[in-house]
Amino acid sequence: MPFGLVSAWNKRRRSKSQDHTDPWIYKPAQLWQLDDKSPRPTKKLHGSTVFTLKEMEEATCSFSEENLLGKGGFGKVYRGTLRSGEVVAIKKMELPAIKEAEGEREFRVEVDILSRLSHPNLVSLIGYCADGKHRFLVYGYMINGNLQDHLNGIGERNMDWPRRLQVALGAAKGLAYLHSSSDVGIPIVHRDFKSTNILLDANFEAKISDFGLAKLMPEGQETHVTARVLGTFGYFDPEYTSTGKLTLQSDVYAFGVVLLELLTGRRAVDLNQGPNDQNLVLQVRHILNDRKKLRKVIDPEMARNSYTIQSIVMFANLASRCVRAESNERPSMADCVKEIQMIIYTNSKGLGMVMHSLRLI
Repeated sequence: MPFGLVSAWNKRRRSKSQDHTDPWIYKPAQLWQLDDKSPRPTKKLHGSTVFTLKEMEEATCSFSEENLLGKGGFGKVYRGTLRSGEVVAIKKMELPAIKEAEGEREFRVEVDILSRLSHPNLVSLIGYCADGKHRFLVYGYMINGNLQDHLNGIGERNMDWPRRLQVALGAAKGLAYLHSSSDVGIPIVHRDFKSTNILLDANFEAKISDFGLAKLMPEGQETHVTARVLGTFGYFDPEYTSTGKLTLQSDVYAFGVVLLELLTGRRAVDLNQGPNDQNLVLQVRHILNDRKKLRKVIDPEMARNSYTIQSIVMFANLASRCVRAESNERPSMADCVKEIQMIIYTNSKGLGMVMHSLRLI
């Protein structure tokens, strides 16, 4: 478990008679590490701000429905305005009693990890609130919402192919950063990478969010075995679900599923489809390397003049390798970054040649 947070917390509770201080009231993330002596990433320069419940209420106008951005199994997300005038997104943790311990763990892991990371393609954690039993996470506000909404027509604007490639590249860079350990010292598996966890800023730059299930992979422990598989249906690495072995390549599989969503405009799992068409990977995997049949699965909402068939073929080939059943046959995220950069170049060059030909006619 990342940083030994929960085990350390339990030890602290058992020794409460010796220390009556509550380490969860307005204390910065670095103080949560308590008894854990394992190596840790370096905390980023400017830590996270600690807010009070009153500040959260003020920021959201007492959690008014007008400020509600969305809801999920974890609770609700509100648009808020801090006293400084900064517009933020505030995640209010609301879990049934049976899941309180699980929610507490995810809250601590997310704050602890995001307080130590800094990358253009990860959401920025501005701060948190741990006031009594109230738990809030405060992020930078992403005006364009999440990727899945745009691919499924909920967003106001359709996404053309260059923009989808831009999102794919940003997400790939974010995951590659997590996996590299170059800045944080320890590779991190996101474990819940999906299109709803890719947020888009005003320029449609991708920002990976929701690190509650993230897992550190210390050197020499490239595989983590667990009896409980965590994540989201449709994005599960089949090797992880069948053996319990979590690796960095589990994120690569989920990334491949998102690539298929970008290509087709379809959901990873769509229960409104027939039994054989509900799972996107199973539905299209067999045709991803068939140039003729591939045309049938291209999202019809994309403008035809925004993509070249060659870039589509290259993209589909990358996706097909990311979702291979055997993890050792998948590319690394660093390789994915390089390939998407080449795909962007290929598409841009191809479209440029088309435009040049049209000018000559």
